[in-house]
Amino acid sequence: MLSQLSSSVDKSSLMPLKKKILLVEDEALFARAVVKRLQKAGFECEHAESLSDARLLIKQFEPDMALLDMRLPDGNGLDLLSEFIARNINTIVMTAFGDVSDAVNAIKLGAIDYLKKPIDLEELLLIIQKNEKTTELQTSLDYSRQRNAVANDSVQLIGESTPMQSVRQQITRIAQLSALSDAVQPTVLITGETGTGKDVVARFLHGSCANHDKPFVHVDCASLPAELIESELFGHEKGAFTNAVSSRPGLIESAEDGTLFLDEIGELPLGLQAKLLNVLERRMVRRLGSTKERPVNARIIAATNRDLYQMSNEGRFRSDLYYRLNVITMKMPPLRDRGSDVLLLANYFRQLTEKRYALPHHEFSAAALMAMQTYHWPGNVRELRHQISRAVLMCTQSMISELDLGLPQVGMNQVASVLQGDSQVTLDDAEKAMLLNALEQSRNNVSKAARLLGITRMTMRYRMDKHGISV
Repeated sequence: MLSQLSSSVDKSSLMPLKKKILLVEDEALFARAVVKRLQKAGFECEHAESLSDARLLIKQFEPDMALLDMRLPDGNGLDLLSEFIARNINTIVMTAFGDVSDAVNAIKLGAIDYLKKPIDLEELLLIIQKNEKTTELQTSLDYSRQRNAVANDSVQLIGESTPMQSVRQQITRIAQLSALSDAVQPTVLITGETGTGKDVVARFLHGSCANHDKPFVHVDCASLPAELIESELFGHEKGAFTNAVSSRPGLIESAEDGTLFLDEIGELPLGLQAKLLNVLERRMVRRLGSTKERPVNARIIAATNRDLYQMSNEGRFRSDLYYRLNVITMKMPPLRDRGSDVLLLANYFRQLTEKRYALPHHEFSAAALMAMQTYHWPGNVRELRHQISRAVLMCTQSMISELDLGLPQVGMNQVASVLQGDSQVTLDDAEKAMLLNALEQSRNNVSKAARLLGITRMTMRYRMDKHGISV
């Protein structure tokens, strides 16, 4: 079946398209030689002898590049150059005259290069191939930037709890600092348990600052292979080690003027921590096998779920690097301390899943909502997202029940006791019952009751006032 399907596909559609080059040249003998050499090199080439012929071929042939002679039978090549530039056609101009004023004017108007006749065909081919690589790299970079821009624009910080309000205030302040000065921005260290959304905050912070249109480079220090991590971070020159067949910039250098996000930095080997400290201190990076240093202008954000202070005391993390990273610290709260943010996040992830898979709208039952608020969420927001996505995908009804969530039976006894025998119970009734049950178990100790429910004391007080509960 697979072979039949593969054979039905037009194989020509899988081949890379040839680059189209339009040659505008009135010397027939030279033109034939150029066309023959370019076709041999794998390009698709058309020839025009005049400006009028070229204007027709622009529409019919739709070239990617043009080779343009300056002196033509019906005018000057500069008259056609503006049309090439307007259509984003890279143009190399050619002139047979000693005076290069036309060529200089052409460069000013947007031509990528110029050549004086007589022209060496191999030199011409090298210039064309060099431009082709430059164009591909620029296209790839533009795509990468657009992709990052879309990703950053779609990042949202969901939550109205006090801890999340504090996070937002810190992000706002950091963005203000970024706008006040062009100086290198201070390093930000984001801490918190696994799954709390440290990477989301890093992207949100990048999108909130002045460099939001620059690259965002995410480096997962825990997943980089030990034998390649130094080369990946710092880059290398050709011949620096076996299989280094070409020079390559590292991830630090690739961040340019944007943001370098070092995720799980606590996993970085001690040997590389000294090199990273040097980058942070001097804002310079040197590739493997090179004697040249390159400037690092990117904002650096690091994240970890480890206690770097304790690790530094134990000799497992450089204390000087820890203090250098610990300029501005943001602590991401665990989901169990975010109160009703659980429900906001659950609805957000539900909507995302429904939209992604074109599914109908679902609702959470009262028991499902209480189960989510009662559960401890050891995996934090990441666990919540996976559980909600699974429930939405597998639920065949319009109502998602507590069983669809597949959570451990934590706190489900009090949920069941409220709902049992009363199909008309409201969410407020169920919530009030849970609060009273928790207060009874804690002997009216509000702090302990809050811990039992997995919410903050402030949230507990707010909900008690809401239901008129006093102790």
